[in-house]
Amino acid sequence: MRKFPLAFLFLLLLAACSPRDFLTRRLAADLIAASATFRTPQQFLLRTGTVSNDDHLSPDSIALQHHGWITASHIPCPPSTEPPPCWDLTLTPAGIDTLQTLLPPADTQNKSFNILAARRELVAVTGISSQGTTAEVEFTWRWNPLNEIGAAIYHSDLRYRSTAAFRHYDDGWRIVRGTPHPAQSLDDALKNAEPVQ
Repeated sequence: MRKFPLAFLFLLLLAACSPRDFLTRRLAADLIAASATFRTPQQFLLRTGTVSNDDHLSPDSIALQHHGWITASHIPCPPSTEPPPCWDLTLTPAGIDTLQTLLPPADTQNKSFNILAARRELVAVTGISSQGTTAEVEFTWRWNPLNEIGAAIYHSDLRYRSTAAFRHYDDGWRIVRGTPHPAQSLDDALKNAEPVQ
């Protein structure tokens, strides 16, 4: 009986392992960046007409007013709108010009507008904590604005920190989706992101 050379056995072992069997920072970054949740563009809802004081004083509304795209005038509150005072938000001519480049022509007459404003961009995987077939991956990301509205609301110089749950399956590592896992899903991790100091 002939003995197999050690090199041949090593090659067999190497072939049995997939690159997805080892959760490296590069693999984690590739899986996060390629996920549909991470790639989904951020929509911004711009509402005009009667709004509450809270909506009028929101950071997004203030940013749009600062750029001269909307203006507000004080009006009496309808019974269903609180807290007072109420405001009538209208698009300025500059706001109309800006929106015309972002929306189909028929949509510019509406009272609310859904605008694709930004996409997420992965900055770096900053840590991996694994235990058996589960792992938590901490990563930083930022917004990449898609247009003028996005640039006014989503600042690309601000970084966010999130933690995603991973699980090892027979075909390699995957991001955990849904809630059977005790850690949060990627969708929740992005919603609960903390600004990096």
